[in-house]
Amino acid sequence: MNEKPASAGATSVAMVGKGGVGKTALTVLLAKVLVGSNGKLLVVDADPVVGLPQALGARVGKTMGDVSEEIISAARTGGKKAKIEVVSMLDYMVLEALVELDGFALLAMGKREGEGCFCPVNDILRDALKSLSRSFDVILIDGEAGVEQVNRRVTEKVDVLLMVTDPTIRGVQTAALIHDVAQQRKTQEVARMGLVITRVREGQEAHLRQAAQDAGLEIVGLIPEDRNITERDLAGKPLFEIEDTSPSVVAVRAMARKLGLLK
Repeated sequence: MNEKPASAGATSVAMVGKGGVGKTALTVLLAKVLVGSNGKLLVVDADPVVGLPQALGARVGKTMGDVSEEIISAARTGGKKAKIEVVSMLDYMVLEALVELDGFALLAMGKREGEGCFCPVNDILRDALKSLSRSFDVILIDGEAGVEQVNRRVTEKVDVLLMVTDPTIRGVQTAALIHDVAQQRKTQEVARMGLVITRVREGQEAHLRQAAQDAGLEIVGLIPEDRNITERDLAGKPLFEIEDTSPSVVAVRAMARKLGLLK
């Protein structure tokens, strides 16, 4: 895998929001419209439940959580030689967790134990991911519920933070809270934040735009309710294979252009 120049950096887009609002679906649809259009694409599943691979039609053998556990196990039980061997093989272990698909790559973070107890391990993994990210032009991050998952274990900066919500006033208010938390904590450099509302039905748009305006949020995407998504979910089929003409795909493509992700 050829690395880009050190001065170049991938454009990172992270999806955040409460559970069940469509973050994974949005990530899949974004991947679908970006594949082959804007350089090399890496899709990161930052949710410990690891639901993104199924939606993409992929299988994951090893996660970064597994890599972390191997390092921790060597540190706990192995001698000095074993520790050195594990660290020297880190790049290979990360590449083992990388799944190459048609036109893009997938990396599942998985569950990692002892997040706050193994800072050296986290630093090693962070450096490995930083090195890996130089090989890509765009990184899409599908996060777990809340805002905490957008942290430096995936990337040190986020170019676009998308707060995803369902078409409810409470959902918009939750997105506003996430927006405030992201600004207050300053745990990560974020260039732009925007609101994406999913499953929007006819007649709801004006009401939702007013709610977003009242909350001080910029709407960057309104994704319509799409029966093609529902049918694929019920049939257990990969969402990535949804038709290009589906309303949700058309809307996500327009959103990607608005954000400058798609020419």
